[in-house]
Amino acid sequence: MKIKRGVFHFKTPICVSGYSAVVGEMEGEGPLKDEFDRVLKGDMFGEKSFEKAESKMQQIAVIKAMQKANITADEVDLIFAGDLLNQCIGTSYGLRELKIPFVGLYGACSTMAESILVAAIFLESSHVKKTVSVTSSHFCAAERQFRFPLEYGGQRALTSQWTATAAGAVVLEEGEKTKIFVKAGCVGKIIDFGVKDINNMGAAMAPAAADTILRFFKETSTTPKDFDLILTGDLGEVGSKALNKIMQEEGFNLKEKHNDCGLMLFDLKEQDVHSGASGPGCSASVLCSHILKKMHFGELKNVLFIATGALMSTTSNQQGESIPAVAHLVHLKGEV
Repeated sequence: MKIKRGVFHFKTPICVSGYSAVVGEMEGEGPLKDEFDRVLKGDMFGEKSFEKAESKMQQIAVIKAMQKANITADEVDLIFAGDLLNQCIGTSYGLRELKIPFVGLYGACSTMAESILVAAIFLESSHVKKTVSVTSSHFCAAERQFRFPLEYGGQRALTSQWTATAAGAVVLEEGEKTKIFVKAGCVGKIIDFGVKDINNMGAAMAPAAADTILRFFKETSTTPKDFDLILTGDLGEVGSKALNKIMQEEGFNLKEKHNDCGLMLFDLKEQDVHSGASGPGCSASVLCSHILKKMHFGELKNVLFIATGALMSTTSNQQGESIPAVAHLVHLKGEV
């Protein structure tokens, strides 16, 4: 496997053998409501805190994905996972009972693509045979950590996005157990255009998405016409418009092939989410339900999945720092 400017192709067949998406009540009322494996009621899911609820949601997603792949936790060589919370506690507490060798990751909202890429590289090495990639987010836990307690009742800006209460998990295996494969990838660079508004993550992340997509196109000699779908993670309405404008200026028209998970998870007209959805669970749940189902049935065969993440913290924001961002790309291909 050669890596050039962060772009690489996998020679070993790496297949998606199982996938699962678990979401909260509000997500279960959106346009994709019939595609999730499970919709949990309320915000706490029977737990004592929002953080414990997120852990439960992530664990359910992993177990369901393994069941679909017809494997047990004892058969999984490595699990790659992370979330938005400090020290990734949603993951560590959620997965501890499974006792799977654990590689913790933090890519903010880009974690789903990052975890798939890292898992695929391990599988390419032939040192492991079965892996799980998973991430999650919870609206209430994220609001408490990054913005204000819900009781504060602050006014949300129209450019803001709604952190998804959702988790997505995917089982990757070496071989040809299924006909959905991870074919290539592109590791994102840290891109910072000086955006400081934490209520406008789309504007901060769009340049990172553009950089990754442009680099992948250049190194693979491809264009938007070569793909059925170019799916970004959670740019939302503002970020998607910015991405399309940047790409148009670079000579690429994405509009006919582009969609964004942040625009797909909720109904922007009927649900009060302003610019769309965000959070690691946003792109993870859309990918591990709607998209992979379409690939399974042959409705999509060639997909670029680009998860975007804002690499800031509450501390950096309070210190007046800008918001650096990253976007990781996964090329998924369905073969007949």
